[in-house]
Amino acid sequence: MLPAVMSLARRVRTASLAAPIAAVCLLAGCGALSQHGFGSPGSRAPGKPACPTAPARFSCAMRLRIAAVERYLRHRPGMIGIVLRDRSTGAAWRNRYAGSQVYMASTSKLAMAVTLLLRNQAGVIHLGSGDWATLHRMLHASSDSAADDLWFKFGASFYTSEFPRIGLAAARYLPQAGVSGPYWGEMTCPATALSRLIDYVLDNLSAPLRGYLEDQLRHVAADQHFGVWGAGRASQPGNKDGWSVEKPGWIIDSVGFAGPGARYTLAMMNSLDGEGGYRDGTDTVTQVAAILLRGHQVTAPRVSATP
Repeated sequence: MLPAVMSLARRVRTASLAAPIAAVCLLAGCGALSQHGFGSPGSRAPGKPACPTAPARFSCAMRLRIAAVERYLRHRPGMIGIVLRDRSTGAAWRNRYAGSQVYMASTSKLAMAVTLLLRNQAGVIHLGSGDWATLHRMLHASSDSAADDLWFKFGASFYTSEFPRIGLAAARYLPQAGVSGPYWGEMTCPATALSRLIDYVLDNLSAPLRGYLEDQLRHVAADQHFGVWGAGRASQPGNKDGWSVEKPGWIIDSVGFAGPGARYTLAMMNSLDGEGGYRDGTDTVTQVAAILLRGHQVTAPRVSATP
């Protein structure tokens, strides 16, 4: 295990059932909320909660959901950085830990894929049929061996020189035993950087490259059906998830999009800090996405950690 890259400033209490239930009940009392968070403040009926004034530019319905997420997280283990962005309005919410460095785990594979697609399109490299198959395995099943093949084939600097341009200027590289130079499996960044990465995919890539990645992320294997996936199939979510055990304990990350036209992007990085395990982390990031993008909590994801 590598040394911790950050000292968590927050220690939370053991999770209880009461707070999540209260959050859902509060949402239920807010009246009918649209599936994707659309809505306007309107007038408040007696007994309904007042609309929060922040974060600005979000609908009243979404501001209520954000408030519910913040209450839910008070009783969840570890620390989580979150960035939610509404691409139609430019509204963004960053929670208090959105700028904290956390292990990227396999979310770095999305940055690798973007780099490969850009360099191939520019004619710097030529991806053969075998490379495309390896790229698919890396995104679909989050294959570590596929990521290793592509990382060492082209070399670390091939990727790290491109990462700042596509959103990962804040990425940090940690030493890995037996590996010379940076390595995809030992990187950290804040949730704000992951948010910039997925925004780059949707806002800056050419239509063919964006379409390819959207399709790949919408059809990931079952071991990545958590996190942003909690938005629900009707929202056509796409995500790249990451999970690993590091010095701070389990790391569970998820970055992706949901809603009509991929309206919302969501980046979540959960460092459990030894206060919980894989299932705690996958449940937390899934419920955050579900509350934000569906308006209520959902059944805990039935996923298993795979190599």
